[in-house]
Amino acid sequence: MKYISSIQNPEVRQIEHWTRKSRNRRRDGLFVLEGLRELRLALSGGYLPEKLYFCPEILDEGIFNEIPGLKATDRVVLSPEVYRHLAYRGKTEGVIALMHIKEHGLETLTWKQKNPLLLVAEAPEKPGNIGALLRTADAAGLDAVLIADLKGDLYNPNIIRSSVGCLFTVPVAAASSSEILTFLKTSGIQVVGAALGGAVRYDTTDYTRPTAIVVGTEATGLTELWKAESDALVEIPMRGAIDSMNVSVAAAILIFEGLRQRGFGFSSAGTSKGH
Repeated sequence: MKYISSIQNPEVRQIEHWTRKSRNRRRDGLFVLEGLRELRLALSGGYLPEKLYFCPEILDEGIFNEIPGLKATDRVVLSPEVYRHLAYRGKTEGVIALMHIKEHGLETLTWKQKNPLLLVAEAPEKPGNIGALLRTADAAGLDAVLIADLKGDLYNPNIIRSSVGCLFTVPVAAASSSEILTFLKTSGIQVVGAALGGAVRYDTTDYTRPTAIVVGTEATGLTELWKAESDALVEIPMRGAIDSMNVSVAAAILIFEGLRQRGFGFSSAGTSKGH
């Protein structure tokens, strides 16, 4: 088994390129994944591993033999120094995986039910916000998340980290705003946009039919295109000094109102654990 003990090793440099540069990830179809929990979620979501790097001083190799889909994966041992150099998170679990990227076009989306509830995020500004939206989508069991006019790519390490692996548990598509609007309209899905001013209170709108909830940026909100094309514009009443909140918080309020109207459908096993 190969052992890497120098941070100057060409393979270490290549891992750094995939971590830092979206163009390298897109070109090679590979991304870097850190953490045992995230690895398990990615594998259960159908992602294919290319290579596994681990530090035996942190994580015993034997644990990989218990994870389906990893037995035949090429493995490389890293020294503690090299692992600390490559690890993106402050606290980590001793494993870094090189994974194959999936396609995220609109044509990849399917849902089992005839009455889907979707989230659309228009031009999200921060990877952390995308991650938080994906966590909310996973908690709510949404049918899909659509990212309109994405800047960068979905495999930014900050998105993976902030989503706590929920990038791999929720169907995600990325396309332009016009493409997503066409997709929603032709699919018979109503568009409910979150907007300030000229909107009805969010809990007065019917979310029981096929619905896409659309949120904009925290700085400027939805663009005029989405406002004009929405079937309904809703707002969340606020009593404080400012007129905006974090986009993932706003999305959660709207999403769970939609679930409330649909009767939730949660079992006791699906209740919140507080994290």
